[in-house]
Amino acid sequence: MYKVFCRTYQGVMKFASSFLPWREPELLMGENSLEKLPALIKGQGIESVLIVSDKGIISARLMDEFLQGLKEAGICFVVYDETVPNPTIDNIEEALKVYHQNKCMGLVAFGGGSPMDCAKGVAARAARPKKTIPQMKGVLKVMKKIPPLFAIPTTAGTGSEATLAAVVSNSETHEKYAIMDTALIPHYAVLDPVLTLNLPKHITSTTGMDALTHAVEAYIGRSNTKETIQFSKEAVTLIFENLYECYTNGTNLTARANMQRAAYLAGMAFTRAYVGYVHAIAHTLGGFYSIPHGLANAVILPYVLEYYGESAHKPLAELADLVGLGNQGDSDQIKAEAFINAIKDMNKKMDIPAKINGIQDSDLPVMVERALSEANPLYPVPKILFKGDMFHLYETIKA
Repeated sequence: MYKVFCRTYQGVMKFASSFLPWREPELLMGENSLEKLPALIKGQGIESVLIVSDKGIISARLMDEFLQGLKEAGICFVVYDETVPNPTIDNIEEALKVYHQNKCMGLVAFGGGSPMDCAKGVAARAARPKKTIPQMKGVLKVMKKIPPLFAIPTTAGTGSEATLAAVVSNSETHEKYAIMDTALIPHYAVLDPVLTLNLPKHITSTTGMDALTHAVEAYIGRSNTKETIQFSKEAVTLIFENLYECYTNGTNLTARANMQRAAYLAGMAFTRAYVGYVHAIAHTLGGFYSIPHGLANAVILPYVLEYYGESAHKPLAELADLVGLGNQGDSDQIKAEAFINAIKDMNKKMDIPAKINGIQDSDLPVMVERALSEANPLYPVPKILFKGDMFHLYETIKA
C-alpha cells in the first residue's frame, strides 16, 4: 500500500508541476561573459546588491574584475563571504542581516553550490520575512516574488543556477534538507568558463560527477518530460566527452565551457524531474560529516544504480547506447552494467574513492530515517526503497 501511496503522490506532483510558474534563467554565456553583468544589473534599475560568496573565491581573486565593473557602473555592493560548505541557517540569517542593513535591491550568488544555496535562502527569507528557514523546508513553501537573483557558478557541477532548490544544513541537528520552490530559480545566470580554469583537480572531478548524478537520476526517474529527457541526454553526453579532459587538462577552455553547459542542462533536468536516493543519502552525509556533496554523490551513484536492479536497466541501457558503451544485441542488463562500470572507471581514473570514511554505526538509524523522509514519497525513483534497503546501502558505501 505504501508503494501505491508514493506512486500516486508522484503522479499528482508531476501533473501539478505542469501548472507551476516555471522560468528559465536568462543566460550570459561564453568566455569573459561576466564582464557584461554589471551593465545588465544597472539596466534593471538595481542600485545596490549583496554578493554571497565564500573565502575561497575571495582568496582566489575571482571576483576582482566583477567588483571593479560594479564600481564603474555606479552600483553599490557588499560582500558576504562567510558561506561554509553545506551552508547553514546561521549563514543565511547573517547574510540576510547584511542585505537589509545595506538596503540591497538584488542578490548575486558567486561561487559553487554553497554560495548559491545560501543566496537562495536569503532570497526566500527576504520574500517571506515571517517564515523561518525550517518552516520553508520542502515543496512550494515560498510562493512569493524574490529579489532579482544573479547566479555566477565557478564550478561545473551543482546546476543550482538553473534549479528551484536551496539545500540548507542545520548545524545544531545535523539535518540537511532542501527548500524547493519555482520562486527560487535565478533570474539570470552567467556561464563564463574562465571562472573554472583554475579549479583544483579534485573539485573539477567531484563537481562534474555531481552533474552526472543529476542527469542520471533525473533520466531514470518517472517524472520526465520531453524537455527533461533531452536535457539529461545532452548533459550525459557532454560529461562523458569532456569531464576527464577537464580533469587532466584544466586549461582547455572548450571542455570547461562544455562542462558548464552540462551542469546547467542537468540542473534544468532535475529541477523538473527530481533526483533520487543518491541525493537523499548524500544529504545525510553532508549534514552529519560535512562530506562535500559532489564527492558523496560520486561515491554513492554506482551503488544505488546497481541496487535498483532490473527497475533501472532499460533507461541505463539507453544511456549506455547514447555514450557508445556495450555492443549491438546486448541485453538491457548488460548495457546497464556497462554504464555503471563506466561510472566506476571514471571515479577511479579521477582518484575519487570507492567508499566513504567515517560513517558511524550509531548515526545510521537517524540517517536512514532522514534519507527516507526526504525521498519518500516525493522522488519518482525506479524502485521504492525501505529501511532495510537503506541500511544495506549505507553499509555498502562505508569504508
